[in-house]
Amino acid sequence: MSVTNEYILAEALRQSALDLGCEPEDLLSDENKTVISRNDNRARKYLELPFICDLVSYGGNIVASVSPEVKDTVEKYISKYQDFRCFETPNLHVLNDGLSEYGAKVCFMAEYFLPDISRLERLRCGYETRLLEHGDFEGLYLPEWGNALCKKRAELDVLGIGAYDGGRLIGLAGCSADCASMWQIGIDVLPQYRRRGIASALISSLALEVIERGIIPFYCAAWSNIRSVRSAVKSGFRPAWVELTAKRAEFVDGLNNG
Repeated sequence: MSVTNEYILAEALRQSALDLGCEPEDLLSDENKTVISRNDNRARKYLELPFICDLVSYGGNIVASVSPEVKDTVEKYISKYQDFRCFETPNLHVLNDGLSEYGAKVCFMAEYFLPDISRLERLRCGYETRLLEHGDFEGLYLPEWGNALCKKRAELDVLGIGAYDGGRLIGLAGCSADCASMWQIGIDVLPQYRRRGIASALISSLALEVIERGIIPFYCAAWSNIRSVRSAVKSGFRPAWVELTAKRAEFVDGLNNG
């Protein structure tokens, strides 16, 4: 089967629908939709379901997956403001204040990227690169590779590509088998080797390796992380959806005070 941008988007929509508890077509509607979140073993492995509040937009509307107690609050919020405004301040203060009544706060906000088949190609960086598999990651669960690999979910780290300078690992792209049909790519490059095209070379090469295995790669970045966003775009990825997740207040406070 030939992998096309249409197929990639359809798979992403299908997975988002599983995560949220909605139908794929709900994410392409002109109208917002609110659903009650539920557990689903097909969802991305790192998600903690059921959600208190999770907002997803593919650019035309918002699907809100929520707990029953916050349903009215969230529905009122997403119906009051324009879809993209719901993901930014000052409007977010309204949502946060509403959720606070239920012991929750806005926590994670991110932009997700999918490969553009018309632009994706194996870029070069001038350094030796090696394809790595799960068994090769032993000893690499270190702070400098904390975006490429995840020690907490090490069993999901299935594939990677490393860049080497004289045998020294200087950059690492890794992917996590977050769900059956989609693997998430993360990247780390040592500070002294940045701005040399290493990140885009590793991301693009790993994305192609993933696609060759019949899986869709995806990439996540905070929209304020310009360096990460640039790497995604240069590698042949393009924005696909945005997501906002609320968590219990004590969890958010723990992150801020940790």
